[in-house]
Amino acid sequence: MTLMQWFIFILIIQVIHGLGTWKLYIKAGRQAWEAFIPVYNAVILMKIINRSWWWIILLFLPIVNLIMFMVVWVETARSFGKNTKLDTFLAVITLGFYNFYLNYIADVEYVKDRSLQPKSSSGEWTSSILFAIVAATIVHTYFIQPFTIPSSSLEKSLLVGDFLFVSKFHYGARIPMTTVALPMVHDSIPKRIKIKKIKIPLPFGGKKSYLFNDRFEERKTSWLNKLQLPYLRLPGFEKIDRNEIVVFNQPADTLRNMDNFTPDRNYYKPIDKKTNLVKRCVAVAGDSLEVRDGYVYINGEKNVLPDRAHLQFSYYVKPKTNQFNVNDIEYLKKRYDITDGFGPVDRMHSSYYFSAISDEALAKFKDHPNVVSITPNKQEKGQRDPNIFPHDPNYNWNVDFFGPLYIPEEGKTIDINLDVLPLYKRVITEYEGNTLQVKDNQILINGEVTNTYTFKQDYYWMMGDNRHNSIDARRWGFVPFDHVVGKPVFIWMSWDGIKGPRWERWFTTVSGSGKATSYFIPFLIILFGWIGYNKWKARRKSK
Repeated sequence: MTLMQWFIFILIIQVIHGLGTWKLYIKAGRQAWEAFIPVYNAVILMKIINRSWWWIILLFLPIVNLIMFMVVWVETARSFGKNTKLDTFLAVITLGFYNFYLNYIADVEYVKDRSLQPKSSSGEWTSSILFAIVAATIVHTYFIQPFTIPSSSLEKSLLVGDFLFVSKFHYGARIPMTTVALPMVHDSIPKRIKIKKIKIPLPFGGKKSYLFNDRFEERKTSWLNKLQLPYLRLPGFEKIDRNEIVVFNQPADTLRNMDNFTPDRNYYKPIDKKTNLVKRCVAVAGDSLEVRDGYVYINGEKNVLPDRAHLQFSYYVKPKTNQFNVNDIEYLKKRYDITDGFGPVDRMHSSYYFSAISDEALAKFKDHPNVVSITPNKQEKGQRDPNIFPHDPNYNWNVDFFGPLYIPEEGKTIDINLDVLPLYKRVITEYEGNTLQVKDNQILINGEVTNTYTFKQDYYWMMGDNRHNSIDARRWGFVPFDHVVGKPVFIWMSWDGIKGPRWERWFTTVSGSGKATSYFIPFLIILFGWIGYNKWKARRKSK
C-alpha cells in the first residue's frame, strides 16, 4: 500500500477502536469522543490501563506492534476486571474484538489504580518474555543485527564461521516493509532449536516467517501484499564508501528459503525478506566500473583495496611427482594460507585445482620444490559467459573481463537505446517500478516513447575478494540502496567448524588498517570487574 492508503487504513482502525471502547472510556471517567481521535486516544488509553506513555511509540513500530496490540487488548480487559485465563485467551484470539463484548454487553466496572504486578509466577514469566522479545526486536531492527558469514567470498577479511554485529544506523535503519512477520526471524522459521545439546523440532519449521503471496502471477493483486509498507529509511550518519563491506538483500533472490538453494523463477520475495548477503562494495553510485584480467578498475584506475583485504584467484597446480596426496594438500593450504584445494582434476597431467590463492601466497607457493607449474584459471577477453550480467548475447563478458559499466546515481540522466537497454532494464522495471516496452525499435517507458532515463535511487556494485569463488554482482547486477541492510562493524565470535574457536578473531573490528586486534581479554576483565563490583555493592548494602 502507499502511504496515503496506509493513512486511510489507520483511520479506519481508529474508528473501529472508538466504536469498540467509547463506553469503556466513559466508565474510566473520560469522554466518549476521546476514543476516536487518532494518537490522542492511545494517550488516554495508556492512562486508563495505567501504562507508560512510551507504549504509544511501540504501537506504531512495525513487527513490534503485533506484540503490543495483544498486550494492550489484554491490559484493557484487565482494567475492567477481566483477569481470567479465558478473558486473556478471548482478547487475543478475537484480535481485540473482545472489547466490543465488554463495551456493549458485559457489566464491567473500571478498576482504578489496579496492581500491575503479575498474580502468578507464570504471569511474571510471560510478561518478562514478551518484553524481552520487544526490546530485542527493536535493537535487531533499528540498531544492531547479528549475522553469520555463510561463504568464503570475502575470505581473509571475513571467514566462514565469523559471527558479526551489523550496524543498521550507519546508513540509516530501514523500516520493515513486511508488516506481518515473526520478530527476529528472516525469511523462514528455523527447523529446530538447540537446548543443552538437544535439537528440538519447531512447528512449521522451514516455512515462511511472514505473510505474503509470493506467486509471481498473483503477487500484485493479493490482499496480503497490500499490507506491505512502502520503502522508508531513517536518516543515517554516513554514506557507503568504496571498498566498504556491506550487508544487503540479494536483488535477484528467488530462493524459497535458506535451506534450499534451488531457485524458483516463479517465486518472489519482498525486499526485506530476500536472502542476506555480505560483499565488498567496489563501486558506488556514479562510478564507471571495468574488470580487466580479474582486477577491478574504477573510473579508469586500478582499485586499491584496504590492507586487510586479499584478492584471491583460482589456479591449476602441477606437481613434479605423480600427485599430491590428501595430507600434502592440507599441509600446503595451511603453510601458504590457501583457502581451498581439490584434485586431481586432470589425471593425465596430475593437475590440481586450488580455488583461492592470494597474490602473497602465490609468490611463495610457486617456489615449492614439488611444484612444476601454476596456471591461472582465467577466462579470455571476449569469451562470453551466459551466466554473467546482463545475460545478453551482445555482451561478451565473463568474470575476468567485464564492462565498462556505469553505476546508476540518483537524479542522473543517461541516454537509453536498444544497445544499453539490457544493462538497465531490470533497474527501470523491477527496482524502480516502471513499465517498459520495445515497439518498432522504440523504447516506451510507462507508455511514452523516450531516449533518456533518470534514476530514482543510488546503486552499488558488490563483489567478493575471492574472485573465482563468489556469486556476486557480476552474475546479478546492481544493488539498489533500498536493498542495503547495514554495515558490519564487529566480529564478536569466530568458530572454525569442528576445529573450534578462533580466539584471535573474537571481539575484533571488521574495518580498519593493520592486523585486527582482539578485545576479548579486555572485555572479560571489564565484565568480571562489573559483576564483582555489583556483588560487592549488594553485600555492602545488605550490611
